[in-house]
Amino acid sequence: MLNPMRRILSAAAAGLGVVLFAQSVWAQTQPASLEEVVVTARRRDESFQNVPITVNVFTAQQIQSAGIESPRDFVAMVPNMTMVEVQNVGNSFITVRGISQARNSEPSVAVLVDGVLETNPYQFNQELNDIQQIEVLKGPQGALYGRNAIGGAIIIHTVDPADHFEGTGKVGIGNGISERAQVAVSGPIDSAGTLRYRASLNFYNTDGYLQNTYLDKKADPYRDYSGRLRLLWRPGDEWTADLRVFRDRVETTAYYYIIPRDDEANVFSTFTTLPNANNVTSPIQDNNLGVDYRDVLDTALKLDYKAGAGTFTSVTDYNSTREIDTGDAYDFRPVKSSIAYNVFFAGIPAGLGGPLDESQSQFIDVKTWSQELRFTADKVGPFSWMAGLYYVHTERFISTDNLVDRGGGVPRVYRNPIVDPSNPFADGTNVTFLSDSQNNDAWAVFGDATYDITSRLELDAAIRYDEDSRQNRTDTPTKFLPDPTAFNGEVRKHTFSETQPKGTLRYKAADNLTVYGGWSRGFRSGGFNQTGVGAIAQAAGNLGVHDLFNAEVADTWELGAKSQFLQRRLNANLSVFHTKSRNGYFFYFDATTSTQNLGNLDATYKGVELELTARATDHLDLYANFGYTDGKITGMEDPKVVGNKPPLLTKNTVGAGFQYRQRLVEGINGTLRLDFQEIGRTWWDPYNVTSRDPVNLLDLRAGFEGDRWTVTAWSKNLTNKIYNAEFSAGGFLWRALPRRYGVDFTYKF
Repeated sequence: MLNPMRRILSAAAAGLGVVLFAQSVWAQTQPASLEEVVVTARRRDESFQNVPITVNVFTAQQIQSAGIESPRDFVAMVPNMTMVEVQNVGNSFITVRGISQARNSEPSVAVLVDGVLETNPYQFNQELNDIQQIEVLKGPQGALYGRNAIGGAIIIHTVDPADHFEGTGKVGIGNGISERAQVAVSGPIDSAGTLRYRASLNFYNTDGYLQNTYLDKKADPYRDYSGRLRLLWRPGDEWTADLRVFRDRVETTAYYYIIPRDDEANVFSTFTTLPNANNVTSPIQDNNLGVDYRDVLDTALKLDYKAGAGTFTSVTDYNSTREIDTGDAYDFRPVKSSIAYNVFFAGIPAGLGGPLDESQSQFIDVKTWSQELRFTADKVGPFSWMAGLYYVHTERFISTDNLVDRGGGVPRVYRNPIVDPSNPFADGTNVTFLSDSQNNDAWAVFGDATYDITSRLELDAAIRYDEDSRQNRTDTPTKFLPDPTAFNGEVRKHTFSETQPKGTLRYKAADNLTVYGGWSRGFRSGGFNQTGVGAIAQAAGNLGVHDLFNAEVADTWELGAKSQFLQRRLNANLSVFHTKSRNGYFFYFDATTSTQNLGNLDATYKGVELELTARATDHLDLYANFGYTDGKITGMEDPKVVGNKPPLLTKNTVGAGFQYRQRLVEGINGTLRLDFQEIGRTWWDPYNVTSRDPVNLLDLRAGFEGDRWTVTAWSKNLTNKIYNAEFSAGGFLWRALPRRYGVDFTYKF
């Protein structure tokens, strides 16, 4: 415990140094005051200082100055929050205060865009273009935002349509032969200005940054096309209609894992090489580059009607997300040096093609439709309240499979396996194939009430009941079913439900000091692993994995304080928390079927967060933050893991940086920004077979800006730190991105 306390004291000392430095400089320079930040964390506009929730806010200016272009960029600046991007673009894991996510799982945070809840976790990881503000709420937010807000919520606001014509354009180039182009235009459609539009387009392309040594080409080319159209109609004071259509197409690759060998020439050393999350010497060398294509279509309509006593809100959303990804399979090597070729399938007769390696394919097709109805009452005296209903219908199909690989490439397998009746081992045919369809209906009823006990003391009580009914049909052909008790057409049903209460007490000790504390419960639905996996896991001695994984419930106590000094030029925020989780997720990969599965475990988490920001002078902004989370597994079917660190737990995070802005000549300013991030020691699986050492990263930005234009040179991972973004059970390593750099030009018209 001594070392964590040293880190906390060191961070506090560093923060105190920032405070003292800013105070001393301010006393001499008296820099301009900062504008008040308004957030919507409680579904209404409030000052950041008044909201009794731990919130990190990124305004439009901060988004631009920090170069936030994707979720990974702002997550890196939030204490006690990490993001892992692996395998395919639809799989990205957010961990908040130890509450983690896994492949094909329900998310750990609720994500809302312009007040509309994202219903599909596969759509989250996307380019962020034309964004006005991002709010990150930590701690269970299920009472307001429903199931899957168990770790928190991310609220994204795009730029609103303008009442006059305006636009912005951005172009950029960088290493990895990367190129970016963005444009957004906005203005009124009718002469009265009651109907307005905003349209934005984004294009990003790179040949990649990670080298595949066997194919002698980049392993991670990436291309993204996306566009958004918003129509905002305000015919009078009572009605507002906000229609948003978003389309995104990603073309990249998948499954370029690394499984190290101590002796590359000895295939059996794959089994004897000790797992090591810090191994960065083994190269990417799979013989199949593969593909990963993701298509997202999201259409949402938000209606607001102001009645005499409050506002009625209707939110309707339709989402369709399809993703097909193919690539190499275990152990991700050229055919003749692979384990499969030399061991697993070494005995295939020459007449059937002889020994073989394996590749893999996964197809996911998800469609959702959701409807929310909400009434927000006007505040009457000291009392305000809100109540609503929510419904979402989900149709999901997933197929996962291994294929024969003799070097002829990987076919894309969608809903049916590829079979050659004359030869079960023909190149490109299925060795394994599992497919399931889900038809899910979830509904909720919720309410929130706030009462001002005194002018400085406020009580907020919220409660929500969620019920999620899931039906899973086995679509796997009988010959491919690994469990003899399963059958094609088998239907499994299960209903997950939970009440999510939340109580918060806020006390404004002074206009610039807010203290808050409370208790909240979060809930995340369980679900179905692919049919037959549970029997395989149990036979192999992997406890805690079944065809059904349970819902997670987390109870959190939190105490926090927000303070502002010197007309908001100096801010200090502190929070401490304790969370008890039941049936949290852990990941289990079955190599025999290439399926990605979930098991359950119980854990506790406790930690602290400290954040400091300062406008030291009119030219210099400073910030520093520190997050610490201590976690422990308290229960699982395999008792050997009790006392271990929970999966994907990062012990601590540190962030610090500055931005300097100086007038150079009339109408032109120079800017310089440096961001430091430390991602502390991270554990990956319940058995703690390895942990990744702390990772330190630097980002640098420098440029010039005029009234309408900016030119910025930038670098992410400036020191070219080589590390692994993920370790997965079985020795799988996913290499993080190396140094990237480039130049951007932005113009407003």
